[in-house]
Amino acid sequence: MPRTARKQPLPLDQVRRYLEPGPVVLVSSCHAGERDVMVMGWHTIMEFSPSLIGCVIASGNHSHRLVRASRECVINLPTSDQIEAVLGVGSTTGAEIDKFEAFGLTPEQSSCVGAPSIRECHAQFECRLHDDSMVGRYDFFIWEVVAARVQARPRHPETLHYKGDGVFMVSGEVIRRRRQGLK
Repeated sequence: MPRTARKQPLPLDQVRRYLEPGPVVLVSSCHAGERDVMVMGWHTIMEFSPSLIGCVIASGNHSHRLVRASRECVINLPTSDQIEAVLGVGSTTGAEIDKFEAFGLTPEQSSCVGAPSIRECHAQFECRLHDDSMVGRYDFFIWEVVAARVQARPRHPETLHYKGDGVFMVSGEVIRRRRQGLK
């Protein structure tokens, strides 16, 4: 059996740098004529059908008020070539600027929700609030995807994965291992 490297202690506030589950997304929202975009680095698939996504949107975030009031959002999937827009959106507040205009993002009408989709993103997942029972205590929203669109090419886009402290990883090599029972 090969020897493994010795482990060293990790500060608990850095655990997320190893466990962040998916790509960075841009969450677009609107309510009462106001719109916003925020960056989200943590979300989780909770169910396949209906398609449910769980995420935390902190109450101090400007988008929190919009998604809480409208009960809708669009989860947009940017690619690595959109890193500058992602950084800009993530380091500003929609309370002070229009992030769509400031970072060259084109809002387009969504098919099932009032929140705009972002044209430049590889995929768009329109969501309605499915369960808000944990919002008050944890700011944890459970969304149901009610419409989804994705570009045909590339099939496996280079997505961004945030590791914390300004460090991103880009999705890498695609490995296929099909087995019966895998979804």
